[in-house]
Amino acid sequence: MLGGVASYVSSPWSFSTVNWLIAAPQGTVMVDTQFLPSAALESAALARARTGRAVTDAIVLHPNPDKFNGTAALQAAGARVHTSAQVRFEIPAVHAQRKAAFFDRYAPDYPEAVPEPTSFGTRTTTLSLGGTDIVAHVLGAGCSHTHVVAVWQDHAFVGDLVTPGAHAWLELGLVDAWLARLGEIEALQPKWVHCGRGTSGGAECIALQRAYLEHARECVAAEKPAGPPRRDAIERARQAILRRHPDHRFAVFLNIGLPALWRELAAESGDSP
Repeated sequence: MLGGVASYVSSPWSFSTVNWLIAAPQGTVMVDTQFLPSAALESAALARARTGRAVTDAIVLHPNPDKFNGTAALQAAGARVHTSAQVRFEIPAVHAQRKAAFFDRYAPDYPEAVPEPTSFGTRTTTLSLGGTDIVAHVLGAGCSHTHVVAVWQDHAFVGDLVTPGAHAWLELGLVDAWLARLGEIEALQPKWVHCGRGTSGGAECIALQRAYLEHARECVAAEKPAGPPRRDAIERARQAILRRHPDHRFAVFLNIGLPALWRELAAESGDSP
């Protein structure tokens, strides 16, 4: 446990997803709720075993299923699950899309109903959870359309905005917005950055993420994107990124991310289809 913070990592079957456990005076606060409800409950059991305190609250950082899918399971176990109004608004559409892709594969260990965390509102606010204060910073688009970054003492929990050792989830192709989010995290001056995948670290994690995103943009921009993504050009960009980051996990993410980045850069140049 690092300064009152522990982690739980799911199996590769559920994408080696990390969620975080804050040992608060009156309970454990879980940051993100895992891809599978069974993993959320296993994480909660780990929290009780390590701290002697049950999970009283959880925070969903952004509208991806590996952040919100455990919501109902935790609520049924007595925990309160919180997020911003913006994240809550996005969850139904994302859930419908991902359920179509994943439900049959993971059933019955996949939520059928739309997860419904409680909204704390539209603006950055201080949440009193488990007898401690956590500042929930409401940020704009990055790897998702909207984000919450939770700050407790000198720890910042950033979800998939920073993923050391793993390829970025560039589904939306919004590299410039993502880079802006990294600047906002840096401005918070956290000592520790806790990520949705990968290990914790300091400011160097943010710098490495920035370098990765800038390189990905350069690789796609070098192909002069115009019109719909071209398979040969995307593959050249993919290989360039893999050469720079040969040990990064989840190279499959590039199959979605690079065409999305292509379309975004083509739109910026006025050459989108």
